[in-house]
Amino acid sequence: MKASTVRRDPLAEAVARVAAGGLLAFPTETLWGLGADARSDEAVARLRKWKQRADDQPLSVLVTGAAALPALGIEAARLARELANTFWPGPLTLVVPCRARFAKGVARSDGALGVRCSPHPVAGSLARALEAAGVGPITATSLNRRGEAPARTRAEAALACTGDADAPLLFVGDGLDAGGGRASTVVDLTGAKPIVLRWGALGRDVLDPLLRGTMA
Repeated sequence: MKASTVRRDPLAEAVARVAAGGLLAFPTETLWGLGADARSDEAVARLRKWKQRADDQPLSVLVTGAAALPALGIEAARLARELANTFWPGPLTLVVPCRARFAKGVARSDGALGVRCSPHPVAGSLARALEAAGVGPITATSLNRRGEAPARTRAEAALACTGDADAPLLFVGDGLDAGGGRASTVVDLTGAKPIVLRWGALGRDVLDPLLRGTMA
């Protein structure tokens, strides 16, 4: 079976796919991502079933920038705003307290939500189009099933988007591929002091000037 592909107006069809509860494969600055409406229990359940992902593993979401956080129920503290304004769009995921309800398993057990703002032109355009349409935000997990390597190229993504009716829709757009960069650095800002959960594309030399004196 051939991979499903977005035709005609790729951005509009991608938004329609997500709004209908379907899965979407899209390129980011690192790997190919797997998107579903993070507010829809049915869509996230479909994602977990396809990805074979455990229910206790939270999912980060794609946002348009720091200005989008209040609408998601996030009251960003000073450090969160400073990090977002400095490094977004970019490979930085912030784990922040969140009051809004998302689909089961998207937020962490304590309600914290992982948010990122991708600098990739496709991912960025997708996030803005979804926000304008009042859809999403979408998940920003990697495009792969359990035990398989994440899709790094368009060819690998196309191969992943095959097999059944619930397979992700491959975003074609202008043909841009994933950027192949390092994974994002993940900073947990839910406690009294920030904790780096994963070092990635943003290293200590970049983050330490902002985190120095506050690191746990």
